[in-house]
Amino acid sequence: MRRYELETEREGSAVYFFIRDIETLDIVLLPTKYLMHKIRSKCSPNTIRRSALSILYYLEYIHEKEQELIDIYQMPYIEQTEHFVKFLYWLKAGKHTQDENHRSPNNGTCNAYLKDVFRFYLFIEEEYQQFGELKALSYNYFMAVDAVGVKKSIRSRSFKGYLKEEEHKARAAKKDEIVEILKACTNIRDRLLMLLLAETGYRIGEILGIDYSKDIDYRNHIIRVYFREDNENGARAKNAEYRSAKISKDTFDFLNLYIAEYRKLLQHQTSLFVNISGDNIGKPMNVEAVYSMLKRMEKKTGIKITPHMLRHYFGNERRKAGWSLELIQLAYGHRHIQTTINYLDIVDDELLDASQEFYEKHSSLYGIEELL
Repeated sequence: MRRYELETEREGSAVYFFIRDIETLDIVLLPTKYLMHKIRSKCSPNTIRRSALSILYYLEYIHEKEQELIDIYQMPYIEQTEHFVKFLYWLKAGKHTQDENHRSPNNGTCNAYLKDVFRFYLFIEEEYQQFGELKALSYNYFMAVDAVGVKKSIRSRSFKGYLKEEEHKARAAKKDEIVEILKACTNIRDRLLMLLLAETGYRIGEILGIDYSKDIDYRNHIIRVYFREDNENGARAKNAEYRSAKISKDTFDFLNLYIAEYRKLLQHQTSLFVNISGDNIGKPMNVEAVYSMLKRMEKKTGIKITPHMLRHYFGNERRKAGWSLELIQLAYGHRHIQTTINYLDIVDDELLDASQEFYEKHSSLYGIEELL
């Protein structure tokens, strides 16, 4: 029998999450306080919901073990590490769900659940310092250089017991595939959507959140991303970030053509992308509608393209054009450069070629010829 359940409440455009004890009907205070902290930090509803589920699963796990959160802090290092490793295998075995048809989560998903649990523990430590610190999280130090060249030491905490993750890297869309999909599209809206995804590198939620009355610099052909909580279709910028991207003249002309074509639908609201047929005609387009459109294009052309593949395409094309990793990171809105690197198709042969070119240009680095 389950001991806890996740409750969701909506208040206007805001979404709130609560973890409730089924036996007592009481809200579990620490997790709920943490989830409110995530809401105030402008995390996306999907991120908060995943955090809530991770904590709910973990509470179920320690309930089975007849343990409390405070008990974990009192464990010695080895026992505490084994505790969290066993939680990973508990998840892997599907013990977190009562659905008999539920497929076992992969290692990456199990690790993601545990990382959410660790974030919850770190919040507890910050709020209630008398709890101490988890011994299973070890400290790592690395040097970073800020924008003005000042070095600083950054401390982070990591866990050594994560499951080995299966390597998975999304494929970047290819230019000829994009062209074929554009030809197969039956309306201007879908073509414009594809073009903006390919030319801005924005996430699909960011594209669908564009307000054509505020977010477009029509003089300079710039599309901006702003964080809003009240988009009717639920689209929003990730992590409450702001970015801007310049689009080509051809795509900008296509944008103006689209606005002129659907001006009667657009004049009743401010979202750039709207439903152009069906019961929800004129309403802001949502993510599900985009994936449905791409599925139709896949059946029509045999080519599978997702918004994420177009985002990968954007970065790889900019890298080929000579953009630095830092510029691509800024365009993507990534917090960490490693995330940007994971998006790019950098192969070993390319690294070896770059090294060969470097040594050909700098053949006498150390004056070795004088030593021979």
